[in-house]
This record gives sequence, C-alpha cells and structure tokens, in this order.
Amino acid sequence: MSSSKLTIYINSSKKPPSFARNVSFPLTIQASPEETVGHVKRKIQAKIPKFHPSRQRLTLKPTGNTKPPSLSDETKLQDALAGLAPGSSNLELEVKDLGPQLGWKTVFVVEYAGPLLIHPFFYYLPRLFYGTDVTHSDLQRLVFAMIEAHFAKRILETLFVHRFSHGTMPFFNIFKNSGHYHILSGLFLAYDLYRPGFSVSSTYIKNTWRNDPQVLWVCVGLWAFFELSNLLTHLHLRSLRPSGTKKRAIPTGYGFGLVSCPNYLFETLGWGVVCAMTGSWAAYLFTTVGTGQMLLWALKKHAAYKKEFGKAYPRGRKTCVDLQDSTSSVQFPLGEPRSIPTGITNLINVYYSTL
Repeated sequence: MSSSKLTIYINSSKKPPSFARNVSFPLTIQASPEETVGHVKRKIQAKIPKFHPSRQRLTLKPTGNTKPPSLSDETKLQDALAGLAPGSSNLELEVKDLGPQLGWKTVFVVEYAGPLLIHPFFYYLPRLFYGTDVTHSDLQRLVFAMIEAHFAKRILETLFVHRFSHGTMPFFNIFKNSGHYHILSGLFLAYDLYRPGFSVSSTYIKNTWRNDPQVLWVCVGLWAFFELSNLLTHLHLRSLRPSGTKKRAIPTGYGFGLVSCPNYLFETLGWGVVCAMTGSWAAYLFTTVGTGQMLLWALKKHAAYKKEFGKAYPRGRKTCVDLQDSTSSVQFPLGEPRSIPTGITNLINVYYSTL
C-alpha cells in the first residue's frame, strides 16, 4: 500500500444528529493508509466539535443488502481498503450517531454505590420501614457487613483494577443496568434481610444454626475465600492487558485451569453463601438473575477466547462449573419451604469439616 494520502468520504447513515444539521454531508477527509479508524473519528470531530469519537460508529458503505460490521478504532485504513479494487485511493464510510455516552467506570460506580448506600438506611432505621425497632441478630449484623464489604470492593476494583475493552456505553443504559443492583440487591434485599423476621427474637433465628456463632463464622470464612478468589482473578486479568490497550492473552493459573471465567464462578459462590446463610427470597432472586447474566457473559467470552486463540486455547477448559442439580429443603421466615442447591450445602460442610 502506497503511503500517499487517501480521500475518505463520510456519509451519515441516518438523519444527522441535531448538532450536525447544518453540516453538509458527505464530509471529505484526507488521511494516510497507516492511520486508523480512531484517527478518522478525531478528524470528524475536528469538523463537528460536538461529535465526540465515543458517539461515532463507522462502517464501510453498504453494498446490496449486506450490512457491514462496524470498524474498530484500531483498524488501519489500509486494512479497510483490502476488499476494494486494487490501487483504490478513495474510501467511502458511513457514520452513525450512538447518542450520549457514559464511561464504564462511571456506570459501574453508580451501579455499586446504590446497594452500598441503600442497605444502611434499612439497617439503621428499621422503624422507618417496618414500623418497629429491630434488635439485630448476629446473622443480620454479619450479612450487613458482608454486603457492604462486597460492594465497596466492587467500587475499588472498578477504580483501580479493571481495564475496559470498551470506553463508553449509551447514557440511557445506566438506568437499566442500575435497576438490577439498586432494586434487586438494594431495595428488595435490604428490606427482606433487616426485618423483624430475621431479628434476634425471631423463631427463624432463635435456637437454630443461624444463631450459632461457629456456623456463622464458618460461612463468613467461606464467603471471604470466594471474595478474595474473585479479586485474584480480576488482578490476573488486569496483568494480561497493558494500560491503554485492548490486547488479550490466554489467562492461566488460579481458577483459569478449570473455567474461562472463574471470576463469575467465585462471584456466584459468594452469593450462594449469602443465600444459604439467610434463606432470603430476595437473596435467591438477585443471585439467580445475576448468575443467569454472568452465564451469558461467560458463554460469550468463552467463545471469543476460542475464536481468537484457536487451537492454543486449552480444550478441556469449560465455561463454568455447575453445582449439583439436587436440592435441600430450607425453612423460610414466613414458614413456606424453599430449596437451595445441595452443591452449596456440600461446600459449607466440607469447609466446616476442615476446622
């Protein structure tokens, strides 16, 4: 490919955004074949200052009924020209406005801050929500500390550990994403956990294993093990991606020898401990929905690893490790029977037997 300049024509794929209504399309841009799509986006912003690169999605001009894929910021223009006529010095692209964007760090902090702030209100102000004071049981005190520590950890990981392959997401998605945490693990879980049904005088707690300090601290120890394991996998993933890049490598070591996404596995097991400790319907609801979403992410990441690394990716590595399908009956505060995975019960029993 010659180093001579390319002429790039930029059309709007749909109706231009309001701040570009007075702009005449197509835009004409000069660029070197060695430059990337990211450079083109910045040149578009130079012509339309409010059109931030994070709002832009660039594709090749469609031919026929085939919808071309979006071009990543790292794609070199000479590679985008590869499918065109040899020696072509013109490139036609279409730009789509993705709308207002938010950084992923901002999104995650907002998501995790919800439960972190909601739980103390229910814990410290029970009369406001239940109409009576609540003398908290050891179970309530420990679970409150565990949940606060979990979401504080998630915020710290977002700020100092995670490196994101995508810089932004659509602004309005934050309401959908936050709803999962603010409602399910915030309002629902807090309301259920700190009510009188779990208090020190409740028949659900009094004279049961849920009031046995030794059993409770075994559960806390098991939960802490899963939380620390989750952190270790996040630190390992961070080490595989140099700052400012989207580079990936095959993760190995702790947890990765068995599954592609052990961070999701340890996250699920940690919340499984909370479910087993409390028997809370809200804990089960949040864990079930969250596990379902993480399973979808794991399947997608597992497929991406296999596609990117091919035969180099370990053949025996699974997406996730399933707990046993059989269940154990558990009595809930309101008296109705529920069930928990026997796999979680077995994990607690094994951990308890080692002490």
